[in-house]
Amino acid sequence: VQLQASGGGLVQPGGSLRLSCAASEFTLDYYAIGWFRQAPGKEREGISCIGSKDGRTYYAESVKGRFTISRDNAKNTVTLQMNSLKPEDTAVYYCATDTTASTRPCSTWSMYNYWGQGTQVTVSS
Repeated sequence: VQLQASGGGLVQPGGSLRLSCAASEFTLDYYAIGWFRQAPGKEREGISCIGSKDGRTYYAESVKGRFTISRDNAKNTVTLQMNSLKPEDTAVYYCATDTTASTRPCSTWSMYNYWGQGTQVTVSS
């Protein structure tokens, strides 16, 4: 079982990036998927998620209105479209899933127990 985040890079303030979370050997559609980030010297924070059964989405206040999470079931991926990026968005971004397929809200960050490798996002002029 593998989970891999990709799509990071260097972008100027106000720019956009599209992150993808891809899975091998299991179907993402069955599980809640969360996006987290960790900036240097800071704790990891959950920023967005999408539920499995209800498809509900959640956004932290820091990204609401700028980021959009969605599923592409045909590609077995979950994407995070990030617009209007700010320098404070600079971090390593991770996707994660709850392999227990819990029915708890996807913003229950403690339930995520399987993590992929992160992708670096740097917002700088």
